[in-house]
Parts: sequence; structure tokens; C-alpha cells
Amino acid sequence: MTDDRDSGAPDGMNRALVAELGVIPQLEVYFRRIRADMPADVAAVFAEHGLTARHGGVLAQLAVVASVGVSELARRMAVSLPTASELAGDLRRAGLVVAEEDPDNRRRTLLSLADEHRPSVESLVAARAAPLQRAMERLPERDREGFAAGLRAWADEMRDW
Repeated sequence: MTDDRDSGAPDGMNRALVAELGVIPQLEVYFRRIRADMPADVAAVFAEHGLTARHGGVLAQLAVVASVGVSELARRMAVSLPTASELAGDLRRAGLVVAEEDPDNRRRTLLSLADEHRPSVESLVAARAAPLQRAMERLPERDREGFAAGLRAWADEMRDW
């Protein structure tokens, strides 16, 4: 009889799961090296204003939409409204983000990337997404759908963590 449990695996985990989780450190290294991939203009603003990876997360969210409200940004990033507001304020002061009153709801503030930095931020997000895009293209359609569903499920779990 074979046992999928391995003495090196934590209690309750099988070897296959531990092997799959072995990619997590590789992903962490990839995400940590974002500063090395930043266009010079964005990197200079980050350095000058002491911006962090969380600020980069805001920029990534804003790169894929024309504008977003602070509440929606907080929901997308799984942070509190005050945290999203603080991050957006830091980015606005740094000149990377523009905050404007929503013409349909004066109580709502819409955030968007500053025109001056939009091409650099969009280029960074596209470059960072390229390895995932290439990996997805290698998979058969059925596997792509499953992989995408798995990523969404993982993101949902991390949001509630």
C-alpha cells in the first residue's frame, strides 16, 4: 500500500500538494522583484516618495480601468476604505494618480492614472503579465479555464485571509 504522505510534509498534507505548493516561493521572488522591472520614471517617483508594493498594487488596478472609485478600489484590493484612501492619497501627492469628483455622484471620488505616467504603468503591468499570458497560451482551452478558475479561487481565499 502506498502512502501519499511524506515525512517532510506537514501533518494532513500529501506529497502531491506539497510539490504543487513548491512553486509559491518562485512566485514570491517574481513579485518581489517588481522594482527591477519598473520603468525609470515610475521607479524614480517610488524612490522619491517612499512608495511601497501596496502602492504598486493600486497602480496595477488603475492600469486596467479608466477610473475607479475609492470604495471599489478597496474591495478589489481587499483592504479597508481608509487604507485604500491613504494609498490613493500618497499616489496622488506623488503625481501618479489623479482624483476627480464623479460627475454623477459628487460624494464619490474617481481615481485614474495620471496621463503622464499611464504609458509607463500600463507597460509595466503588461510586461509583468506576460509570463502568465505565455503560460496560459501553452495550455489547452479546458486547462486554461481550470487554471483561471483556480487563480480566481486562490485570490478569493487570499482576500479573506
